[in-house]
Amino acid sequence: MKYAIVTGASRGLGESVAKLFMEQGIHVIGLSRRENKALHNHAEKQQASYTHVTCDLGQTEQVKTAYSNISEHLPTDGLDTLYLINNAAVVEPIDQAMRIDPDDLVNHVHINTIAPMILANLLLQKAVQIDVPLICATVTSGAADRPTYGWSAYCSTKAAMDIYTKTVALEQEKLQTDNKVIAFSPGIMDTNMQTTIRQTREDAFVDRETFRHYKAENMLRDTETVASVLIDILLDKANIINGKIYKANDYL
Repeated sequence: MKYAIVTGASRGLGESVAKLFMEQGIHVIGLSRRENKALHNHAEKQQASYTHVTCDLGQTEQVKTAYSNISEHLPTDGLDTLYLINNAAVVEPIDQAMRIDPDDLVNHVHINTIAPMILANLLLQKAVQIDVPLICATVTSGAADRPTYGWSAYCSTKAAMDIYTKTVALEQEKLQTDNKVIAFSPGIMDTNMQTTIRQTREDAFVDRETFRHYKAENMLRDTETVASVLIDILLDKANIINGKIYKANDYL
């Protein structure tokens, strides 16, 4: 029996990943502020289940409570693999660094960096306790590798998760566990985040017209296509390289 925890499962890439997991007979626990009823309906058609856990990933206490709820839903017998997909993230605030509100910055870092670290840390501990391998994938971005005007927060938090991934993978290798910790860069997708980017003021994000061009020229991939790449990587457990930053562009 396999279980997958997916953050940001209510829409976009997270929803597509959750659906594909269930189509493989893998039970899914989704974390998000809003519940997607369609995922329950999808689970009924598959040999799997879907459980929603309400959580604002910007609030540390809610993240810890969500982990407790996850633990309660995991079976005590018959579990052979556990997946964690740290998918949820925000791109805002988009602006010159000197104009960013401190509270907005704190919320951004909580969602993009602190929450996924907390969940991964706790689930790695859980995996060792119950002797079940954890495969953790954090959705990253090409923004982690290059500075982008207006994205000081986003570039920084994605870069932080990349080095976190490599560091934790190093630890797991040294400890000789069966846990795998990777990151996955999906490339440009047709999501609500892209809509937000296209609507940003040009003085806050000088590359706005480039992203409008992506949409106008149908250069944005659908989330189902990208999710299928991630699922194929995750299900090929024997060949997962610990600490690797996988890129969808290498497979599409």
